[in-house]
Amino acid sequence: MAAQQLNGVRTRFIEKVSKTVLDQLMDDLLEDKVLNDGEIEGIKEEFKMRADKARQLIDSVRRKGNTASEKFLIRLQERDNNVYSELDPQV
Repeated sequence: MAAQQLNGVRTRFIEKVSKTVLDQLMDDLLEDKVLNDGEIEGIKEEFKMRADKARQLIDSVRRKGNTASEKFLIRLQERDNNVYSELDPQV
């Protein structure tokens, strides 16, 4: 269910999230073992534009399923409640 929610809010997340929050989310998701070092480095090195990083991050997490997606949403709410709130009513 959470993975479907991420799919529904994907575009708004990409538009709204800041570079700082993206970096924090990647650190959080590494700590939570949602993403590994290689995945994080791939996103940081391969994608230079903020929107591209956001797109790759949300897609990577969504493909990992509901548990990963739930952790992503929790961390997003902790890091930037304004962006999290703007994703409603889907979230």
